[in-house]
Amino acid sequence: MVELGAGTGRITASLAETGADVVAIELDESYAEVLRRRFAGRSSIRVVSGDVLRVPLPTEPFRVVGNIPFGLTSAILRRLLDRPQGRLRRADLIVQHEVARKRSSAWPVDLLSAGWLPWWEFHLVRRLPRGAFDPPPVVDAAVLSIVRRHPPLLPAERRSEYVRLLRRGFRTADLPIHRALRGILPPRAWKRAARDRGLSPRARVRDLDVFDWVLVFDLVQGGGRR
Repeated sequence: MVELGAGTGRITASLAETGADVVAIELDESYAEVLRRRFAGRSSIRVVSGDVLRVPLPTEPFRVVGNIPFGLTSAILRRLLDRPQGRLRRADLIVQHEVARKRSSAWPVDLLSAGWLPWWEFHLVRRLPRGAFDPPPVVDAAVLSIVRRHPPLLPAERRSEYVRLLRRGFRTADLPIHRALRGILPPRAWKRAARDRGLSPRARVRDLDVFDWVLVFDLVQGGGRR
């Protein structure tokens, strides 16, 4: 278990109660020292002083928990999710409520979510009112649970190609997908596929969910062969 931003150890202590081995990562050296003193003699807890965006992640299967800084949410998610070949199995993070709502929404999806969803499922587990924190943040928070898909919608090694396609499409997110991807999305194959998916052939880029995007990727890669 990897804890991001352990602070004074409130979550760390709860994790230790479950019997889990915990790597507690904390940037602030003064807090890291508090953690070392508090959990001295607990062989199941290892305190690492460092930046959560740079500390090496485990090479064996692992889970992540953390009450993460709202301002670093996207950067931390990129660190955890951009490489589906990694060994992360699940992450349970306290994030801004609006972020949890956006990431867990099946539709519409933005570029970031579309780039992660073939390999990860997002769930808004619980809203946490700002008054539950000391000191309280400016906005409400939520528990966002991220679980690896089994099986994935695409092989992990195809992610770079898939994200390149997404970036091309989202450059003109208000255009119909067949226009945004003109020249690479076979028109006839797309019309058949859109009909099968219950979509208009003129569906806009922003109208597609992750399953639509995986289908579009398949059509582009296969030249329309279905």
